Order: sequence, then C-alpha cells, then structure tokens
Amino acid sequence: MNRRDLLQSTLALTALTAYRDSVSQGASALNERSAAATGEFPAGFLWGAATAAYQVEGAWNEDGKGESVWDRFAHTAGKVQNGDTGDVACDSYHRYGDDIALLKKLNLKSYRYSIAWPRIQPNGRGAANAKGLDYYKRLTDAVLEAGIRPIPTLYHWDLPQTLEDAGGWPNRDTAERFAEYAQIVAHALSDRVAQWTIFNEPKTFTGVGYWIGVHAPGRREPLQFLRATHTVNLAQGMAFRALKAARSSVEVGSAFDVAPMFPATNSYADIAAAERWHKFQNLWFVHTALHGRYPDGALQPDQQATLLGFRDGDGEIMRAALDFIGLNYYSPWIVRHSAQGNGIPGLDLEGSWADAPGHQPVTDIGWEIFPEGFYDIVTRMSRETGNLPIEITENGASYNTAPDARGEVHDSKRIAYLRSHLQELSRAIHDGARVRAYHCWSLMDNFEWAYGYTQRFGLAHVDFAGSQKRTIKDSGQWYAQVAAANRVV
Repeated sequence: MNRRDLLQSTLALTALTAYRDSVSQGASALNERSAAATGEFPAGFLWGAATAAYQVEGAWNEDGKGESVWDRFAHTAGKVQNGDTGDVACDSYHRYGDDIALLKKLNLKSYRYSIAWPRIQPNGRGAANAKGLDYYKRLTDAVLEAGIRPIPTLYHWDLPQTLEDAGGWPNRDTAERFAEYAQIVAHALSDRVAQWTIFNEPKTFTGVGYWIGVHAPGRREPLQFLRATHTVNLAQGMAFRALKAARSSVEVGSAFDVAPMFPATNSYADIAAAERWHKFQNLWFVHTALHGRYPDGALQPDQQATLLGFRDGDGEIMRAALDFIGLNYYSPWIVRHSAQGNGIPGLDLEGSWADAPGHQPVTDIGWEIFPEGFYDIVTRMSRETGNLPIEITENGASYNTAPDARGEVHDSKRIAYLRSHLQELSRAIHDGARVRAYHCWSLMDNFEWAYGYTQRFGLAHVDFAGSQKRTIKDSGQWYAQVAAANRVV
C-alpha cells in the first residue's frame, strides 16, 4: 500500500469510528453535529429542484417518441410494483407549465430536468424528431422566461429500446450513437442553455440495469456490466466534446451518485476493501474523465482490456475536462472484504447499504439517514477532483405522508431530513468545498422506477389517480423559505 492509500485507509478508519459513535448515541448525535453548522450559504448560491423525463413526462408514445428501455421494462409483468408504468406519470409533457409555476412558488432559480433520448431519436440513431426537439425548446424557453436557470441532463436512464436490442450499453457502438444524439441536442439548445449535465448516476444505471438486474433493461451479466461502464465512459468524453463543439462557452458536467464508504470492521481487509469500493463506485466515472484512466487499485491492470474491452487511445476518448461535477447523495455504504468476490475477477469486495436498525433512522423507502455522510463525501470528492465547482444535483427523502382532510401534507420528517443535510452542506462549504447549487429531489412526487408510485420524494404532492393536481407540502413551503433567505431556517 502506498502512502496515499495508507492515508485514505486511516481516514476511513477515523470515519468508521465517528459513524459507530453516531449509531451508538442515536439520532440526537446527528442533530447536535448538524446544529454546529452555520446554515449560511454564499451569495449567489442557486437553489433548485430536479426531475427526470421518464419519471414525470408521460406521453410515452406521443409525437413520434420511440420506445425506451424503461417503457419496455415497466410494461413487462412483475418488474415494477403494482404494475405501475411511466405512461402518464405526472403528465409533464402536457403540464410543464404547472411544474414551472411550482418552481416559482418555491422561490427556486435552477431547474434540473432531463431530455428523453427516444423523444429526440426514436430509434437511437439518424435524423432528429422535430416534435421532440420542439417540446424541449418550449420547456427550456418557459424556464428561462420564469427567470430560472435550465440545467438539462442528456441521459437519465431512458435508452432507446432499439439500441438495447443491438446490445445496449455493453455495445461499444452505443457511445457513438450517444455522441450523435448529444450533437443534435446541443445544436438545438446550446443557444439558450449555458450549463449541461451529461449522465445521471452512471454507476447506478449500469450496475442496477446490467449487473443486479432490478432496473431496466433487467440484465444480470457481471462482465457485460463492466463493458457497459467503459462504453459510458467513452460516451461521456465524446458527448463533452460534442457540447463544446456546438458552443465553446457552455459549462459541462455529469451527475455522480456518491456515498462515503465505511469499512465494516477495523480490520485491514475491510479498510482496504472500503478504499477499493470508493474508487470503483465514487471515482470510476469522474476520475476517468479528469485523468483519462481508471483509478489505480480498482481493477487489476492486466485485466483491463479483457474485462472492459479497452483499446489503445481510449484514455484520450474518455478524457473530459469537466467544468463542474454534480453529486447525488442519499445514504452511506458499509463495505466488507469478500473472499468469494462478486463474480468479476479483480473486484474482491462486497458492499451493502449501511444497516443499523433501531439506531439510525430510515426514510420510508428504507434508506438510512446519515447527514454527516453528506459533509464527508462532499469534502472528499472536492479533494479528489481538485476542488472543481460542485452542484448538488440530487438529495432528498421519500416520506409517504398522505394529504389530510383539508388536502394539506404535513411532512415534518422531510423538513427534518432536509434541514440536517443542508446544515452539513453549509459546513462543507464553510470548510472549503466549492458548492454553488443544491437541487432537491424531487420537485414533485413521480414514478419512482421499480417502486412505481409507492414512494413519494416530492416537495409537492401529485394526485396520480385523479386530477394530477400539484399541492405544495409543508416541506415545500419550508424549502421556499430557505431559498428566499439563502440559509437554513
């Protein structure tokens, strides 16, 4: 182990000790530490909210849109809870004006939404669908007219099904197709969009889609999963250049879901595994962009060509001098060494969600609440990326509080969640992290992937079964005050 890895392992052990202390002391320890944060944010800080095309748009087969992997997956029996689909979702394709009105009522100045690839290229290749481009022009113009910054994401998991039929993300050609799509969108929208996000959570849509198989396209093929990660890294570099070629002044980043990696014990094996998992989960897509190579120690070098399909020159293709990085944070991970491995040679580790039932509280989706982890991962990723500007592209909580008899949603737990996490974010900024924006997930309740409509993350309640009415929850009212004051209230 080199000096840097030894230092990181020491930090991991220190973090483990702090984590265990917080567990043993219960939720009060979290609140005490969060209370020490200033709760102030710098002038010009952008407050926003996020959505994703398949989760809110609906209109799944209107105006020339092609089938996506999520259309196919959700229409397959047994894949999504209650047989739910995104066919209608929040009907934002027809009601985007209502969504923008929500943003204004919440005092928000940044809207992160995504563009559906099959709405632009129904078959993932060839000429653009004019009606699809027109929709995103109308949406973007409406956002700008409301005095809100648009920050679209090129890919939030909805691969055209025809490309999946041709092999999907494990197929190297998909990177070329994605670059073509990025070029089309950039030429259509870069005159009005100054900041872009390329991918949302590449480790999740590759891992859960091709390795674990519980998300679209539902494959459980570990080696193809690894190939998919390499194709995505190639595509990220190619899309970056396509966006810059269309307009050199645009700022380009990607949104990476990250988590602090705590070793399960203080054994050397677990500490080393936590560091490998950090490289494989938190750095696999950002380190490659910034340095043109995979992080040392995450994969055995002599297996790179075999497992990834790595070719000469791929390092330069993957390289992208990102202008900012997006970070999504929800929960920490506990990592333990696994002698059996995970079915992929060179990845001899095992990771699981941190699990402390009876001590650490969880949200209604079952994800552990650990706000200190927000500070830990933001500050570490700031160091890992040379203190690049950071945008929090997602953070939020699922609480399924129903409207009361008056139609009001008193979701005090979400307020507590957001308050504690924003205090930790404020502390990270105070300690030097260059965070310039925060986007709450989500603007409104939506289709929550394999959970269907059983989980509600929104600042606004949506009446899916009836009128599609959006009702701002107590948490939304509270968040609006935070945005107006530029500090935690």
